[in-house]
Amino acid sequence: FKSSTTVMDLEHTQNGNMHGDINYDDGRARTGNVWTAASHVITAVIGAGVLSLPWSVAQLGWIMGALILLFFAVVTTYTSVLLADCYRAPDPVTGKRNYKYPDAVKNILGGRKVLLCKIGQYANLYGAMVGYTLTAAISMMAIKKAACFHKEGHGSSCSVSGNMFMMTFGAIELILSQLPSLEKISWLSILAAIMSFAYSSIGLGLSIAKAAGRKHPSGSLTGVPIGGQVTKLKKSWYIFQALGNMAFSYTFSLVLIEIQDTLKSPPPENKTMRKATLMGMTATTLLYMSIGLVGYAAFGNSAPGNMLTGFGFYEPFWLIDVGNICIVIHLVGAYQ
Repeated sequence: FKSSTTVMDLEHTQNGNMHGDINYDDGRARTGNVWTAASHVITAVIGAGVLSLPWSVAQLGWIMGALILLFFAVVTTYTSVLLADCYRAPDPVTGKRNYKYPDAVKNILGGRKVLLCKIGQYANLYGAMVGYTLTAAISMMAIKKAACFHKEGHGSSCSVSGNMFMMTFGAIELILSQLPSLEKISWLSILAAIMSFAYSSIGLGLSIAKAAGRKHPSGSLTGVPIGGQVTKLKKSWYIFQALGNMAFSYTFSLVLIEIQDTLKSPPPENKTMRKATLMGMTATTLLYMSIGLVGYAAFGNSAPGNMLTGFGFYEPFWLIDVGNICIVIHLVGAYQ
């Protein structure tokens, strides 16, 4: 009886793998492909922090700003490609599945490293979720402020409280968190990815228009100069903050295993994930380089911390409102 059951299971596994829509080794349906995985990667990587890249480039200058963006892109892509082979262990194609990042650490490294991994992972996720909530609230506040500035003038105080906006965002996430897995909200990741390109394109377009109005590009090779209110200590602090912003803007390794767990096979999940990583990181890097460098050309050393919520632009106010709405929708998906 046992042997016949085993044969039947093997046949089901082979048939399921041939059809590529259900993996019978654990009885769970997986329908993800390279495009859905790439959209998850883009949603996880690109955040509203992209709009602060001109400020980060301003602290480093033209040369180091561009090189550091490329450096973090290469490092993130390389480590993510390596991590894709950890979804199954010990063999990256036929080994046992690791459904989450801590599972991979437990099965491959073991020992106390699992606890250290969980502490680091959940601390990182907690910080990111707090950041997403605050950023979404700031974008919603910016929409209300923009309407006030348009009506009352740029010199008006237009103070707005963010408490209600944070509660609203939290309530939406509480409802969406009832969905069981990433596979059930792949549409949300695709929508969020579209939104990220939308608000990034708005910021890029406004920066191009502003830069085109200048006779010469703003900025310098070394960034914000030391002098006046910028002391050596403050300059050093700004440089480290810019490096942190750029490094954080590329991170998605903590959810890579979960994204890979949505993929159907064949082809092997690690090969599909590598391709999705390359696609997502290429699109992200091109976008980051464009916004960071063009934004720096537009604003120079006076680049705001956020081009849309920091009111680097006031007009056209409706387009800035659209950009901030896109930020909120993207963060709703990225939070999940």
